[in-house]
Amino acid sequence: MTTELNWILAAQTGDISPDTNTLRVVVNGEAVCLYQLEDGSVHATQDRCTHGNASLADGYIEDGLIECPLHQGCFDIRTGKARTAPCTVDLKTYAVKVEGEAIYVAGDAA
Repeated sequence: MTTELNWILAAQTGDISPDTNTLRVVVNGEAVCLYQLEDGSVHATQDRCTHGNASLADGYIEDGLIECPLHQGCFDIRTGKARTAPCTVDLKTYAVKVEGEAIYVAGDAA
């Protein structure tokens, strides 16, 4: 049985900062961080670090990881998995689709 996702327009591709490749948006009342990786793909996770409660939109992206700006723990952007200490709890991830310039995020975490 296939479940239809509730797609919500979250942003335009031009909204993602070219300096950080991140953007904080709100989807269904939840803070979500959008990321654009070097290959052009767009991904979404919860915006708050599970360790220090910092906004990941203020973090640093390198090699597909987002580094929390507070304690430098890293998460895999594609999977949400905590990769380095002090982070041990994974991030919620959200399905994303890009149609033209529009970025849609599924209303429920994956």
